[in-house]
Amino acid sequence: MHRRGFDVTQFSKSLVPAKALGLSFAAACLAGTALVSPARAQDNGGALPAINVDATRLVGTGGNAGNTGAPANTIGIVGASTTVITKEDIARAPNQTIQEIIATAPGVQLTNLYGAVNGAGSVVDLRGFGAFASSNTLILVNGRRLNEADLQGVDLSTIPIQSIERIEITRGNSGAVLYGDNAVGGVINIVTKTGVGLGKPYGGRIEGGVGSYGQREGNASFSTNHGPWSTAVFGNAIHSDGYRANNKLNQQNGVGDIRYTTQDFSAFLNLSGDNQQLGFPGGRGNMYQVVFGAPIVNELLDPRGTHTPNDYGRKQGVNATAGFTKSLWAGAELIVDGGVRNKKQQAGFFGDPAWTPSFPGDVAPFSYVDSNLTTWSITPRLSMKNMFGSVTSNILTGIDYYDSRYSSNRQYTISDPPNHVYSLSQQTIAGYWQQTLGLLPSTDFSYGGRLQQLHLKARDVYDPTAPAGSLIAQATPLDKDEINHALHVGLEHRFNENFAVFGRAARAFRTPNVDERVVTGPAFDCSVFPCVGIPQNFQLKTQTSYDVEGGVRIHGGPLDIQTSYYDMHLKNEIHYNAATFFNYNLDPTHRYGSETQASLRINEAFRIRGGFAYTRAVFEEGPNTGKDVPLVSRLSGSAGFTWNIWQKYAVLDASARFWSSRRLDNDQANTQSLIGANATIDLKLSGEVDRFFWSASVINLLDAQYNDYGVASAFTAGSFSAYPLPGRMFLVKAGMTF
Repeated sequence: MHRRGFDVTQFSKSLVPAKALGLSFAAACLAGTALVSPARAQDNGGALPAINVDATRLVGTGGNAGNTGAPANTIGIVGASTTVITKEDIARAPNQTIQEIIATAPGVQLTNLYGAVNGAGSVVDLRGFGAFASSNTLILVNGRRLNEADLQGVDLSTIPIQSIERIEITRGNSGAVLYGDNAVGGVINIVTKTGVGLGKPYGGRIEGGVGSYGQREGNASFSTNHGPWSTAVFGNAIHSDGYRANNKLNQQNGVGDIRYTTQDFSAFLNLSGDNQQLGFPGGRGNMYQVVFGAPIVNELLDPRGTHTPNDYGRKQGVNATAGFTKSLWAGAELIVDGGVRNKKQQAGFFGDPAWTPSFPGDVAPFSYVDSNLTTWSITPRLSMKNMFGSVTSNILTGIDYYDSRYSSNRQYTISDPPNHVYSLSQQTIAGYWQQTLGLLPSTDFSYGGRLQQLHLKARDVYDPTAPAGSLIAQATPLDKDEINHALHVGLEHRFNENFAVFGRAARAFRTPNVDERVVTGPAFDCSVFPCVGIPQNFQLKTQTSYDVEGGVRIHGGPLDIQTSYYDMHLKNEIHYNAATFFNYNLDPTHRYGSETQASLRINEAFRIRGGFAYTRAVFEEGPNTGKDVPLVSRLSGSAGFTWNIWQKYAVLDASARFWSSRRLDNDQANTQSLIGANATIDLKLSGEVDRFFWSASVINLLDAQYNDYGVASAFTAGSFSAYPLPGRMFLVKAGMTF
């Protein structure tokens, strides 16, 4: 049963509003570099493409792929499984959020806790990490990491969709060499548009839309290009009442970019900001009980309701980033960029208004969190392209320095003094090297390594006299230094223009973030009455993963297929125990599976696409050996088509996603009921007439009633809390370009 007016997930979020408040896109349209193959750069005569990217980070094929016309890995890391979602795919997609668009790629699963309003708080999961997917999937914008030192993850809902040039997904942990921790399940790089190569002095776009549940949105962009100078500005605003009670969203995002580009020198300055307010409707319990002795209620009979009508989250983000690229000699470039990001977050958790004390001195389940995180970074690197006889060589080497300062006030209510003030500072400095060799016109080989040093200082200022201050004891100080490393080796061979094989092996790591360190052991000792607090110590072990992967690519005229198999072993995986309310290191876990994607162009007017994944995530040792890791569906997939009915005046797009059942969070023993399998179908009819465009979408066409997240009760077998998602929705948009 969910007692005291709140369930275990709600209480955990009063300690750490983990998925409530994510990092904004506005905090991240940073550098002007992105994933691209050296082969692609060579095919352009060595010049930068119009979107101003280069091979400064994830280095792809060795430069010979273009000579064969073979199905080469034109983005990402040699030996890795990759997917590219183009701006045309994004524009046509009936899916309304970036997370849903990414989830059409095989092996990607979603978790939604907040009604999926515009995708706010929705988490993308690569290769089955369940509740901790946000800490095991690395998100980049233009080749710079967004993942911060806290647990909130990256909120992709703050990215204006119209600003995206393409999305590049590189699966597996090989990205850790170039980017450090978080790249365990894979790397998602979002490449944004710039004013470079605009082709005219200026251009712009405005769009408005209305939809179900009071949704109203507006988007605008403007770009200029004059000589070596270019600018681009993107902004959007959205309001929605949300599917559920206390699910209202108000969000605004803006980003501005100015660039100077010449043949051997380029520079940029990026400024951005965001603001989000979101109501937290909480879970719906199948056996909800507001207090001991109260009637048991099945809240799932009213999926749109809430018993937390006053819970909310707010966040504000600002950032500035600048950098330059300078050609040093033929084939060599120095790339230097750095920046500062600031993220402020507030969250209030006030439980069920019907709550009453169960015993004298009982305290209402209130909590208010006010956090501030500032990160400074500088990431100089050197890119060198050379020929050694018939062998091409692409080398990327550099240094990453990040300095994060985090403070968090934990209060009983917004007007009370804090009972705990957590302050953590974390500095990381890393050196890395990755080389890609075109050994033969048909064979590419890459290897690389990273050495990263971390220094962490954590403190807790404790006031037992503050309201609720006696409940949790003061944490012991922590000063910690550690060194971690990542490794990668990959190979790709193209037998002919229709068939290629690839494979890789890698080691990666994930360091505990600041929020996870705040709660690292049982917070209470209830063997006595009343319960007493237990001091925390900020101690968690670093998670490590070991990957191998192999696959094939097939290209035959209008047909493209990619399929791969992977095997991953993890030690000290970091997890949250919702029964005892603290983070800990799991026994060794094992993930393995296969992913297949395919597309077929029937003719110029009709194209079909689809993907399928088998994902297993199991405990490898300990009391739950052989059991499934919660929140991971074994089977998932997607299918869709694009039909150009009448030139560009009428285009019909359809997209379907399906997923099998998954275990409830907090059910490591696999003894509770399952979150059911389900599927959704989305349709979109769109068109263009001269400079004007329009679209009409139906989301969840068959009105499926479902949820993709739920948590088992820590107290009563068979009791759980689910987070219902919307049924059928409609959205109409229209706009113009100039």
